Amino acid sequence: MISNVIIEADGGSRGNPGPAGSGAIVLDADTKEILAEAAIFLGVATNNVAEYRAVIAGLELAKELAPGANVLVLMDSKLVVEQMSGRWKVKHQSMAELSRELIEVIAGMSVRFEWIPREKNIRADALANEAMDAESSNVRKFLSEPGTSSINVVTTASKSSVVDIEYNPLMPSSVRAPRNISKKLTTVILLRHGRTPFTENHRISGRGGEDPSLSDTGILDATKAAEEIAKIGSTGFFAKVAKPTAVVSSPLARTKETAEIVSLKLGMQSEVFEDLAEISFGDWDGYTSAEVQEKWPDQYENWRGDVNVSPPGGGESIKEFDRRIVRVKNEILEKFEGETIVVVSHVMPIRGFIRAALEAEWSAYWRISLAPCSITVLRFWGDEAAEVSCVNYSGHL
Repeated sequence: MISNVIIEADGGSRGNPGPAGSGAIVLDADTKEILAEAAIFLGVATNNVAEYRAVIAGLELAKELAPGANVLVLMDSKLVVEQMSGRWKVKHQSMAELSRELIEVIAGMSVRFEWIPREKNIRADALANEAMDAESSNVRKFLSEPGTSSINVVTTASKSSVVDIEYNPLMPSSVRAPRNISKKLTTVILLRHGRTPFTENHRISGRGGEDPSLSDTGILDATKAAEEIAKIGSTGFFAKVAKPTAVVSSPLARTKETAEIVSLKLGMQSEVFEDLAEISFGDWDGYTSAEVQEKWPDQYENWRGDVNVSPPGGGESIKEFDRRIVRVKNEILEKFEGETIVVVSHVMPIRGFIRAALEAEWSAYWRISLAPCSITVLRFWGDEAAEVSCVNYSGHL
């Protein structure tokens, strides 16, 4: 029976955040025989996340192969060693989540953490790089054959998912996209607000109108969306996307309420951008489309076919509105360059962001369907390049 175990753990990220990998070696502390080694590919993550994941992988192997053993974790990450030894506070939200996960793994185990210089941690570092180079995970367990000196090697390998094969975490994915880019990648996660009484009754609701709040179902929508967004960068459909760093919203009640639910889940404060508001429908606000067509038949038909026509009573034309959306898009990209930003808005502003990313014709404003609390992911490198990753995702609903 193995009484003492050493875990050598290391993690790395090429870009920080960028393609990341974790490496861990589990050894019998008395014989120095290797019990297992793990090379784990994480997708897009930071160095600190990779370091934490390395420890978790090593400890899970130790629990499996040497249950009840005393464990000494050796790392060159001062952050993880000091935080898990209780000498440093865990301040960052993502680190807090990982430290809690690590504490759950440790429960019932005898574990000590010790810092070592990088040059003494080359084996775990090599495993982390193996994972990053292969973009896949590989766990090897070296099991003794009872009554013999033979060792069986049990290997578990997993490739990155098909959805990641052509996904470049730092640059545009297509080989035909620009490569002489100076701006950092800014990932924009566009979230439409939850349902309101107007949404449920198919009533027009824009800027300057009644400004309804979320309905009960809308609150449920927003809660489910918040749970999905909280998984970004770690698990689920958007695991490959870097974790959100900020939340912004339109000034209208339904978006601010949705943003508040998301912000609370992420442990952040949301910020309002006035120009993210829905297009103004003027006198048509509060009516259904059928009622508008009946009450304003000529104006309605003219508006439907011309991006220069505004609804009566101070409404915005699509062309006027588009200038506002381009302005706020540029403002957000400049302020949050290099980050992942959750933008809580409305149908028309989200369509405007997509149109700008694609450099599409005006018809993009009526050819894109967006459900309440659907998620759209766009990637921008300033105004030098853009990429549409996902539109109208609603699997969480």
